[in-house]
Amino acid sequence: MTDSQKEAPKIEFPCDYPLKVIGVAGPDFQEVVATIVRAHAPEFDASSIDALDSRNGKYLSLRFSIQAQSEEHIRRLFLDLKAHSAVQMVL
Repeated sequence: MTDSQKEAPKIEFPCDYPLKVIGVAGPDFQEVVATIVRAHAPEFDASSIDALDSRNGKYLSLRFSIQAQSEEHIRRLFLDLKAHSAVQMVL
């Protein structure tokens, strides 16, 4: 099989989909992210967020999972998260 014939792995939906959001640390960053996520995944529990400060404390990394319904669901969530000024990266 050549590289051009390889297909991206398929994700079966719905599924638990892990996300990592990195942004400028601030008193409300975690709540802002949770609010955006809840708009796309109402069942999201903000207490499931695993937060980690950067070494110098300037950035905050948030890891969590959502129940993704489709690729479009994930794409819309990524776009809304990236649109917020405090968010630096969404993985």
